[in-house]
Amino acid sequence: MKITEFIARYANHPILFVGSGLSLRYLESSFNWNGLLEHIAFKVFGTNENYLDIKHKHTYRGIVDYKNIATDLEKEFNEIVSRDRDGELSFINDQFYQNMENGISISRFKLFIASLFTDVNISTHMKEEISILKKARKNIGSVITTNYDGLIEKVFEFSPLIGNDILLSNPYGSVYKIHGCYTQPHRIVINADDYDDFDKRYELIRAQLLSLFIHNPIIFIGYSVSDDNIRNILKTVFSYVEIDSPEAEKIKNNFLLIEYQKDENNLIVSDYDIVLDDGHTIRINKIRTDNYIAIYESISELQLPITALDIRKVQNVVKQIYEGSHDEEGSITVNITEDLDSLKNSDKILAIGSTKTIQYQFNTATELCTNYFKIIEESNKQLLRLIDRIQITSSQLFPILGFLKVCPDLKKGEALKEQQINKIEDIRNRLERCKIIHHSVQEVLDSDRVIQSQKINCIIWNFIESNINMDDMKDYLFNYTHKTTTEYRKLLVVYDYKVNI
Repeated sequence: MKITEFIARYANHPILFVGSGLSLRYLESSFNWNGLLEHIAFKVFGTNENYLDIKHKHTYRGIVDYKNIATDLEKEFNEIVSRDRDGELSFINDQFYQNMENGISISRFKLFIASLFTDVNISTHMKEEISILKKARKNIGSVITTNYDGLIEKVFEFSPLIGNDILLSNPYGSVYKIHGCYTQPHRIVINADDYDDFDKRYELIRAQLLSLFIHNPIIFIGYSVSDDNIRNILKTVFSYVEIDSPEAEKIKNNFLLIEYQKDENNLIVSDYDIVLDDGHTIRINKIRTDNYIAIYESISELQLPITALDIRKVQNVVKQIYEGSHDEEGSITVNITEDLDSLKNSDKILAIGSTKTIQYQFNTATELCTNYFKIIEESNKQLLRLIDRIQITSSQLFPILGFLKVCPDLKKGEALKEQQINKIEDIRNRLERCKIIHHSVQEVLDSDRVIQSQKINCIIWNFIESNINMDDMKDYLFNYTHKTTTEYRKLLVVYDYKVNI
C-alpha cells in the first residue's frame, strides 16, 4: 500500500514517537547515543582509545550496554573536569558551583550534555523539508521523544512536558520528553541509575500514554527497527491488550515505523515482524525511505474534523469548567442552560448539542490575523474554511489573498479580495506625508525625521516602494507585540497584498 493511502485511512490525529535520527537529519550538530558518549570522552581524554576501552568493558556478545558506559564515563568526566578548574570546560565548573551555592546538585557530566544540545540550528539544505513538516503539525496530536534537544519545540511550537510533568497533563499539542531535556539537566536520563529511576516512574507514565497508543495512530521516526524504545512501547501496549484481540489488531494497524534509507525514494508500506522478549511476534507497518516529504505531505493533507490544537483548547476549557467551583477568584462560572440567548458574554462558552439547535457565530477575524503566519505555514485549510462563517464587515482590514492561496474555494473569497484591494488604495492615499526613504523597518523606528504617529505609514510606504524588503517586513510582523491593533492589520494587509498579488 502506498504511504498516501495508508495515512489517508487515519481517523484520528497521529502521535509521533521521535528518536535521535530526526535530529541527526535536520540539525547542524547532533548525536546518537554512541556518538554523544564518544564525543564527551574525546573532549576530556583527547583520544578515542579511552572510550573504546570503556565500550569494550560493557559489550557482551555484540550487545553494547550504553547505560553503564555512561555511568563509568560520567565518573571519570566529573573527576577530570573538577581537577582542571580553569581549563577548556571552566564554564561547566562555573555552572556547577553556582548551582551548588543555590543548593542544586547537578553533575558536571549532565551540565555538559545540556550545553551540547542548547543550539537548534537547522541545516540550510533541510529548511524546505522542515517547511513541509510544519504544514503537517496541525494534524499531529502530540510528540513523544527520547531526544534532549529543542528541535520539536522549535518546529511544532508544542509545549514541552519533562519528567513527572507528563503525569495528569493534557497530551494534545504537547511534546513528552521522556528522557529529559537540555533545559533541565538534572532530569536527563543517561546512566544506569537514571534508567532504573526511569523504569520505576515509567509504570506511572505508561498509564498516561497508553490511551494515546490505543486510540491514535503511532508513527515512529528517527529510530532503527532494532531500537529498544520500539520494543518497549509494544511491550507496554500488549501487556494490557490481548495480542489476538480485535483491539490488538486495530493497534497493530495503527503502528507505522519510518526507517531511514539513504537516497531511497520508496513510498510503499510493508509488513514487518518484531519479536518481543516473551517470544510473541507483533506485525507492524514499515516504510524504508529517504523521501520524508511525501510522508509529511500525506499527514498534512489529512482531512480531520478538528485540529489537534483546537482539541487542546476545548480540553483546557472543560478542565477549567470542572475546576470552576474550586476557583478562589471565581473566574470560571458554570451555567447549564437550554436558552443560548440568556448567556452573557463570558470568556469561554462550551456548547454541546445538535447543529440544528445551535447557531454558530464565529468572532475570529482578529484571531485569524493574529495567527496569519502560522496558518499560512501550516496550510491550515480546516481553519480557513471558517472564513465563510465569520462576519467580516466592509470596514475591516483582512488579509484574504494569502488565505486564498491555501484555501482557494472560499465562497467569500472574491468579495474579500476586492475589499482588501480597495483598502490598500485607501492606505496608499494617506501616505503623502510619509514619503521619506528608509531601507529597513528599524531605520524608520529610529528615525528623527518621522514623527511617532506616522512611523507605521512610513514603513508601509517604504515597503510598497521596495525600499524595505520582504524578509525585514515579515520579521517585523512576526514579532509584532500588539497583533490585535489596527496598525498591525494595516501592515499585514499591505504585506499580504505585495507577497501574493
